[in-house]
Amino acid sequence: MNLLTFKEKIIPLDEWVQDFVDWLVFNHRDIFQAIKAPIELCLKGFEWFFTTLPPVVVILLFAIAAWRFAGKRVTVFSIVTFLLVGYLGLWEETMTTLAMVISSVFFCALAGIPLGIMSGRSDRFELMLRPALDAMQTIPPFVYLVPVVMLFSIGTVSGILATIVFALPPLVRLTSLGIRQVHPELIEAALAFGATPWQVLRKVQFPLAMPSIMAGLNQTLMMALSMVVIAALIGAGGLGNPVVQGLNTLEIGLATIGGLAIVLLAMMLDRITQGFARR
Repeated sequence: MNLLTFKEKIIPLDEWVQDFVDWLVFNHRDIFQAIKAPIELCLKGFEWFFTTLPPVVVILLFAIAAWRFAGKRVTVFSIVTFLLVGYLGLWEETMTTLAMVISSVFFCALAGIPLGIMSGRSDRFELMLRPALDAMQTIPPFVYLVPVVMLFSIGTVSGILATIVFALPPLVRLTSLGIRQVHPELIEAALAFGATPWQVLRKVQFPLAMPSIMAGLNQTLMMALSMVVIAALIGAGGLGNPVVQGLNTLEIGLATIGGLAIVLLAMMLDRITQGFARR
């Protein structure tokens, strides 16, 4: 048999991956349920908060945040965005999407900032982490939707987990970059005055790296919103539902209002977080 004709499969990698995932599903289901529980709890909390509050209160909260951090123009834009979304009949879907995005960004920050700090302070750790981040950024989302669904079943939580995998790398990379960009002389000065490594991190490196970290959070937020439609394919709900439904039934109007709501929400959150980062 000529090995260079490539007419037969020699390496059954797909079968190995399938066997490994099956082994995980049947033998370690409790572990994945434990991972799922805090995400589900956080999501339900945010969803309850946004859906229980009257729409006027939600609009006022975001308007105050926009006025405080981004100025009058973004405040007006935020109010118009929510009014338009409500009049389009997508208020509940928008609140679900907000809960999903905030939950995803929360867990990304919880994991990404410590990983970025460790990567910024250790060349060896950064070298080990880089291939995983490269894979997370380059693998198409549809590829890892399958194992996520197999391990965690369909639903909003699975959509959040897929979003976390997709949106985590920018925060880790920019946090690491911010830590590495702190001038060595500042660190040496802090150590010379008797600061411990923890104090150097907390009082020198982290504050000076904050603009880069906030830029990473902003990118993570935008990437989380870009996953809304893809996550809807596995039952995540939110503003991705009208788009997917419009795609399935060829209803261009339904897909248009869903896409428009996502774009407006993304622009609003982007302006507010950028203003917060500048402050």
